[in-house]
Formats: sequence, C-alpha cells, structure tokens
Amino acid sequence: MILVAVISAAGGYFAGQSMVPAVGMATQTVTVTQTVAAQIPLRPAFIYMGPVGDTGWTWNFDQARIQLEKEFGLTIPYSESVPYADGPRVATEYISKGYNIIMFNDAMEIWNPDLSLVTNNPNVYFLHAAGYVHNMTNLVAFYGKMYEPRYLNGIVAGLMTKTGKIGYVAAHPIPEVITGLNAFTLGVRSVNPTATVHVAFTHSWYDPPTEKAVAQSLIAIGCDILTQHADSAAVQLAAEDAGIYSLGYQSDMSKFAPHAYLTGAIWNWYPILSAEFHKIQSGTFKNEWIYPGLESGVVSVGPYNAIVPQSVKDKVATVQQAILAGTFQVFAGPISDRDGVVRIPAGHIPTDDEIWTGMLWVVPGVVGDIPPATGL
Repeated sequence: MILVAVISAAGGYFAGQSMVPAVGMATQTVTVTQTVAAQIPLRPAFIYMGPVGDTGWTWNFDQARIQLEKEFGLTIPYSESVPYADGPRVATEYISKGYNIIMFNDAMEIWNPDLSLVTNNPNVYFLHAAGYVHNMTNLVAFYGKMYEPRYLNGIVAGLMTKTGKIGYVAAHPIPEVITGLNAFTLGVRSVNPTATVHVAFTHSWYDPPTEKAVAQSLIAIGCDILTQHADSAAVQLAAEDAGIYSLGYQSDMSKFAPHAYLTGAIWNWYPILSAEFHKIQSGTFKNEWIYPGLESGVVSVGPYNAIVPQSVKDKVATVQQAILAGTFQVFAGPISDRDGVVRIPAGHIPTDDEIWTGMLWVVPGVVGDIPPATGL
C-alpha cells in the first residue's frame, strides 16, 4: 500500500491527509511506501456432531459461534447432528461455496480417519476439538485441561457425600473421559479417603434416556451424589427427581436441577476459537495442539448452589489457587492404578501428551468395569 504524507519543516507528520501550512512554514510532499499486510478474509462454517439444544457439548460450541459472529461481524452457518460418516460431505459442500474455515466439534480422526479432507484442501483451515495434532499446516487441534475443574468438583463431592458412594455417568471409555474420571476421584479421595466413585458407561455422547437410566441404576446402589461425562441434562434431572445431589458438566445446568445441582465443570470455547480466527486473519496460523487449563477461562468450576457450605468453597478455592500458581499438579506422581501398578512414578509430572493419549487405567476408588470403547 502506498501512503502519501506531508512533512513540515518542523517535523510534523500527517499520514494520508492534506495540510494547509502556517504562514512562513515550508512544506514538502514525500511519497512513503509502507507495507500493510492484507487481512485474510474469514468465511467459517461449523459442523456439529450433536444438536445445539443438548445444553452441553454442542450447545457450548454454538455459544462460541454466536460470540464470534458479534466479534468479527460475521454470519457463521452451522450443521448440527451430523453423523461422523457424513462430515466430509458436509464440509466439502461448505468448501465448494467458498468457506475457508471448517470447525469440527469432535476429533477429525473420527470424522475423516485418513485426513484426506485436510490434505485435499490446503487453502482451507481446519479446527478440530478433542483430536490430535498432525503435521499439516492448515490444521489445529484443541481441547482443555478439564481434569483441573474435575478434581475441584471431586473435592465438593467428597466433602458433601453422606453414603461415601458417588456415581459417575460416563460416555465412552477413552482417555479423554477416563482422565476426567481419575481426576474427579483423586479430588474426592483427597478429602474423603474411603469414598468410592462408581462409574457406568453409556457408549454414546448424547443419549438422554440412557443417561437417565444409568443414573438411576447408580442411585439404586446407594450413590447420593452424581456427576457425568455426557452431553444432556438427564443425569441432573435424575438426581433432582431422587432428591440427591449432582455435579454438572459442559454448561451451568442448575436450572434443570435447582435443588440437586451443587456446581459443575464448565467449557468456554470462545477464547480458543477467537484466538485462532485472529491468527488466520493475520496470517500467523500454525499447526499446533492447544491444551489450556484453568488460567485460560476455557475450563472453569461452575457457579455454586447456595446449599454448598462456605468451608467447602474455601477448600476448593485454596486448591484452585495452588493449581493456578503451579504449586499443585493433579497428576503429579506417585500415582498407582487400582490394581497397585505404579503408573506415574514419584517425582514425575506427566506431559500433556501423556495425559491426553495414555490414560486407559483408573485410580484407586473407582468402582466399575472399564470396557472396550464402542460406537465411536
């Protein structure tokens, strides 16, 4: 871009505008060449694996989409409840219409296992959640250290259970889910060493009837607090119906269970997606794995119900500050699995990759089978 500037003898500089000189002031016109990087236009489209009304995983991504529309002055189309096998077709349709950013709210490896969609569209940026980073310049993978608020939720459950039995309705038995289960259980046992966390799997991310049925089965064996790694509010409704406590996941689900809901573990995808949009726009986008913790605002502890004692909130606040200060690590060794096998040796703090990809074992205190993953 060429800018024409007027420079006075006194050194005044007014880029791109004319100036009427004062009497006796000499002026000269100088052509200044200034390189201004052209912004890459943003044409994003979002592809969701679930319905936007799930109040959970997909709903959170759609809230981020709405915020991005406001920030960047965009209209961002989306497709919801897209079967995994249909994802590449839906993405290709968007790309054929000129969309240059495709956001999948689940792992690209599930939507498109050979990643051909990415390699065949080098001028399109792909953002995918809960997946893995690959050496592709137009791909970013992201998630967050949800295990940190899970641990803090575990403290609440451990301090407020009366039976010492807590139920955990989980989706799929994969590292992403088991990491949260382990962190929650470690939090429970840090304040209540004899308490147990009873896990049962739905083998689905979003299946409200099954989620509620599994929750009811956990209540039937004496669990007096429930939590979940599932997308709907069905577990919260089951707890409310049974007159017990619950801890939510994904979003603030207190409106579904005003008497049961104690707090929860909350996602906010906007900070990550906004940052990536800015990188794309400025030409600084890079292939990377993004895995922030509590400090980022991407993951957080939800608001508290008034029935949660101040002493419980104070305990959580103390541990949260230690996490933020870096003086406490949820998975710092030594940690053994429930069979007594040392999984994280003393003095070792696992890397993000070790946590994200390797946790298929469970800690002491977890009760229930860990079956092979199915239905993904």
